[in-house]
Amino acid sequence: MALYFLLFIVLAKATFGNVGEVTFVSELSSKPVQKLSKYSWYGNARLQRFHIPEETAIARWFFTVTKGHSFHCTERNATIHIRHGAPPVINPRGTTFPDMTMWNPSRTLILPVTSLSSAAFSLFNPAPGHWFVATHLPEDDGRIEQKGFPSCSYFFQSQLSIRRAVDTPIMQTGIKLRQTAAPNKPARLKLYVPQFSWYVLVTVDECSSAEGAGSTACSVALSLGSGTLLNDPVRLNCSGASCTANLTNPPWDTWLRVVVESVQENQTVTFNIVSNYAERCKPESEGLGLHSNSSSSAASNSSMAIETLAFNSQSKWLNLSPSACVWRIPVLYEETDVLWLGFTPVNGPNVSVSSTHPTLLTYPLPAHVTGGTLNLQLTLNTTNVTPGNNSTVVACFTPQAPILQLGKALQCHTGLFPGYGLNVSTSFPKAVIRLPFPPSVTWYLTLQLMCNSDCGNVSVVSVDPEVFVSTCVEDCGPFGHCQLLRSYNYLYGACVCKAGWRGWGCTDNSTAMSFSQQLLATLLLTLSNLSFLPAIVLAIKRFYITEASVYLFTFFFSTFYHACDQPGIAVWCIMSYDTLQYCDFLGSICSFWVTILCMARVRSTVKYALFLLGTLLIAMSLQLDRRGLWNLLGPILVAIVVMVAAWIYRGVTRRQCYPPSWQRWVFYLIPGLLCALIGTSLYIFAETEDNYYYTHSIWHILVAFCLLFLLPPREKSRPAVNWTRGWRTVRNCTWLWTPRICGYTLCQSSKDELQTVT
Repeated sequence: MALYFLLFIVLAKATFGNVGEVTFVSELSSKPVQKLSKYSWYGNARLQRFHIPEETAIARWFFTVTKGHSFHCTERNATIHIRHGAPPVINPRGTTFPDMTMWNPSRTLILPVTSLSSAAFSLFNPAPGHWFVATHLPEDDGRIEQKGFPSCSYFFQSQLSIRRAVDTPIMQTGIKLRQTAAPNKPARLKLYVPQFSWYVLVTVDECSSAEGAGSTACSVALSLGSGTLLNDPVRLNCSGASCTANLTNPPWDTWLRVVVESVQENQTVTFNIVSNYAERCKPESEGLGLHSNSSSSAASNSSMAIETLAFNSQSKWLNLSPSACVWRIPVLYEETDVLWLGFTPVNGPNVSVSSTHPTLLTYPLPAHVTGGTLNLQLTLNTTNVTPGNNSTVVACFTPQAPILQLGKALQCHTGLFPGYGLNVSTSFPKAVIRLPFPPSVTWYLTLQLMCNSDCGNVSVVSVDPEVFVSTCVEDCGPFGHCQLLRSYNYLYGACVCKAGWRGWGCTDNSTAMSFSQQLLATLLLTLSNLSFLPAIVLAIKRFYITEASVYLFTFFFSTFYHACDQPGIAVWCIMSYDTLQYCDFLGSICSFWVTILCMARVRSTVKYALFLLGTLLIAMSLQLDRRGLWNLLGPILVAIVVMVAAWIYRGVTRRQCYPPSWQRWVFYLIPGLLCALIGTSLYIFAETEDNYYYTHSIWHILVAFCLLFLLPPREKSRPAVNWTRGWRTVRNCTWLWTPRICGYTLCQSSKDELQTVT
């Protein structure tokens, strides 16, 4: 950490040199190391959030990717996406987005990964606020990697170093400031833009160069705004004694950065700079609406006062005078769930839109909902009033500043940020816009009725603007589900697609499975479990009732787990998915456990004790880590150790190989071992997302045949289990029941019919 900080100080000094009047301080932040994943959906990207404060002059990211287990790893490219205000919207697989989904690409960096790779990215005059970095490996090849096996690992770490000014001069309206700018020492200032600002003027005059021997000619570059990687500041190259930059529709209620640079090398310029702005559509002050002599009653009836104030304001807006500028409709918002936020106009869902004045609605977007999707739906209400065929309601949805004057040539673009335009008419009464991961700013919706010639009798129409934030786009549709993700304390949503569907909202069907393919996959994975039935029947025939119960448990839950686990619509869940998955894993491991212990042929007391103890330990380990490698291999290895120890003991005691029969080895043990090895190899190394339905079905069959081959025969010297001990047969093939009392059997002689105790 100290090394990176020292390196940053050296680079910063080399960049800025002696900064003169403005004082700069350095700050450093770092994120923990994260393991990268191959990209298949947004959840594979590692998301990190950084904060850049106001008046930051330069931000420099240091990215480092290290490769673990270099013997197994090949060189790959790590992709890094950077965006301001919200997480980057990425599309590495080139899929199609849902209809009417608007998105802007983020800045992307490609970092080739060897044993240790690093890169730096610098940004001058960055916009303040949150910046997001998303990193991932190339597209997933579809191979299913089993957890716990050695695999290729890549680790990512990022650090942010900033240098910010602590005493930036503030420009006040109409007051000139005398400043100096050198090639490596730009003049940095800032001005505050209040609400209802129509335009901002920044004028540089009386510019002179010290190297020009009194000449008034100088070359400077005037920049307004900050860099967001998507939008650059407004830049004006000035040559002469004065120039003026005009920024129309500037961002409201924020600080605007002003930077003046000397363009010519080795030329220091001195100039005056002044700012002015003009307001438009600023409403008249209405006061608090409360009397000073009734503060106690006002406090007790605050809700009634607020409702009365809103009603009076609404009435005033609806009765707009011809000299006014815009109808302003107040909006309420309500958080209904995590990443769910709804906006409602105070006068109801229907908003009046006029042909004479624009209608303005304001939607402040909190920072904690930027991980969702901002939805705007406009619906033209034609119930009461129907506009003419040549009439259209145009709308502009813009961030940070509204468009206060709409025209037929709809251009929704503020001074620094682009907006989104849409319109509704009798021919197309509904329009929709979806913005995944919207920036955390105030959004403005401007509406106005436009007519080609004359609106006629219809000058006011009703429009329903529905604005809300949802977790995912259209809840990912029928072929996906929306999943809530977390990066430390930041929440965001993404779609997990199924049945081959892809895309941001699971709407890309280029690789989608048909219904017949989905049905075939479900039938393969469920009906392949019928291969367990011969093992269950054989276990019952050989009086291994406990083992047969475990096989039956595995058969049942494996069948219904895979019926519920299928993508698409060929799905049937008899209980919760998590319960079915847990029981399937538990039954599969316990089947191996009881089979191998049964092959050991230990005493019944020891065997059943191991059955119970092992099952409890397996259940505990599955609760800790369901997909851990040692949850499967651990019980199998322990059971094999017990079996080998028991076989060695018998072999030493009997002075012969155990099992002694070569037929047992050739026709049962070796085929069973081969089935186990082939099935395990398919399960671990050969499964991919494309062939999963076939390879996993073969795994079911091989496991069932493995149990069928390895299940030992019934011991000849061992009596039947308790519930069959009382039955015996006679020569006439009739079944007789001899009661067993307290360990003694009452026997009956066919000759003298005398009862004796044995």
